Amino acid sequence: MQLKRELIESFEVFPFTLPVIQHFQDIVFHPNVTMIIGENGMGKSTLLEGIAVSLGFNPEGGSKNFNFSSYDSHTNLDAYLRIAKGPYRPKDHFFLRAESFYNVATYVEDIDQDPSGGGRVVDSFGGTSLHQQSHGESFFAAFNERFRGNGLYVLDEPEAALSPLRQLSLLSRLDELVHQGSQFVIATHSPMLMAYPHVRILELSEDGLQEKALEETSHYTVMKQFFEDRGRLFYHLFR
Repeated sequence: MQLKRELIESFEVFPFTLPVIQHFQDIVFHPNVTMIIGENGMGKSTLLEGIAVSLGFNPEGGSKNFNFSSYDSHTNLDAYLRIAKGPYRPKDHFFLRAESFYNVATYVEDIDQDPSGGGRVVDSFGGTSLHQQSHGESFFAAFNERFRGNGLYVLDEPEAALSPLRQLSLLSRLDELVHQGSQFVIATHSPMLMAYPHVRILELSEDGLQEKALEETSHYTVMKQFFEDRGRLFYHLFR
């Protein structure tokens, strides 16, 4: 992925004020899984949204044929990104965005209630209304039922509704889909997801973007310190 820098009129306007854009470097995605990580405010979700919209997804998520808008808040970053495409076209696509998955669930219900529709969309999610499941269960219905393999899946904080045990289950399902020819681009705060063995981790910071090993990430360092010596950490936090 490249930035069409020549089209940007000003870097003083959001989202071009983000460090990842100001110091943009061409991104080479891992053929299996690319994780985009970083502190809040570094632009993970904005960058992922730009990637997803540039690929033809609805900004709020869903399949490529999902066309709805609950609140138009996405940036125009997609117009300034150039994403290369290989000779093999994915047979499945999905953009899962934690903050707007409720809107996706509502859209699925609306389509299924339309008598002119061609079939129940919810059946591709396992047949149970996404609104009649917990947030975590509805996420898992997408991973287990809707994702079919040979796909391109863009996920924004998929761990948001998942317990640690469910995150491990997500890793298992992700690995199945990778072996079925799928590619993932994931924005996450979860060190458990970052630990997937076939991954490229790209960390966003004030200096831009850097590729990191899991053990080099700030997320891993903080969690390691917390579990190995939380007494000392609490001493400095609460003094």
